[in-house]
Amino acid sequence: MAKTPAQRAAKHGQAATPASTPAVNTSTQRSPQKAEGNANLLLIAGSVATLFLFWYFHLLTLNQMADLSGGLAMPDSMVFGFDMAHIEGLRAAMDSDALGQLQFVHKTAGTLFPLVFGLCAMTLIAMNVAKKSVRWVLWSFPLLFAVVQLWANVAIDNMLGAQTLEPSAVSLTSVLVMASWFLLVLSLAGIGAALFLGRKPRASAVPDQGAGTAVQE
Repeated sequence: MAKTPAQRAAKHGQAATPASTPAVNTSTQRSPQKAEGNANLLLIAGSVATLFLFWYFHLLTLNQMADLSGGLAMPDSMVFGFDMAHIEGLRAAMDSDALGQLQFVHKTAGTLFPLVFGLCAMTLIAMNVAKKSVRWVLWSFPLLFAVVQLWANVAIDNMLGAQTLEPSAVSLTSVLVMASWFLLVLSLAGIGAALFLGRKPRASAVPDQGAGTAVQE
C-alpha cells in the first residue's frame, strides 16, 4: 500500500512540508495617501461640474430667458424676492413656449445644480471635519439648500402656469427663492469652516513630528 508524503516524511524523520500559502497581490492594496488622492480628484471633478452648472443655470440660461419675458428677470435670479406686480408682468409677457423652456431648464440644470453641489459640499465636509456633531451642523446647510432649491423650482413653475395667480403662492415662492440663496451662502461658509478645521490638525502635527525627531537625536 502506497504511503502518503506525510507518512514518508514521518518515517525518515523529516519535517512535514508546510502547506503552501497563496500569494498576496499587494498591488491592489491602497495606502491612505492614495485613497485621499482619489477622493480629492473626485472633489475637484465635482467642483468643476458645480461651477459649470451654476454658470449655465443662473448666469447664462436664466439671463437669456429675459429675452422671452420682455426684459423681466426670472424669479430664480431675484435674491431679495419679488412681488405680485413682477409675476403678473412675467405671466403677461411669457407665452406657453417660454414657460415650457423655463420648466425644461428647471428639470435639467435647475435640478442637477443643487444635487451636485450638495453632494460635493457634504463630501468635502466629511473629509475635513472629524467631530460628528459639527459635521452634522455643517451638513444641514447644503442638505436644506438642495431641498429648498428643488421646491422653489416646482413652486415657480406652478405659480407662472396657474390659471389664477394667488398672492399666497407668490409670497411662498418668493420666500423659497430668498431662502435658497441664503442657504447657498451658508453652505459656502460651511465649506470654508470645514477647510479651516481640516487644516488645523495637519498644521499642529508638523511641530510634534519635529520635536519627536529632536528627542531621538
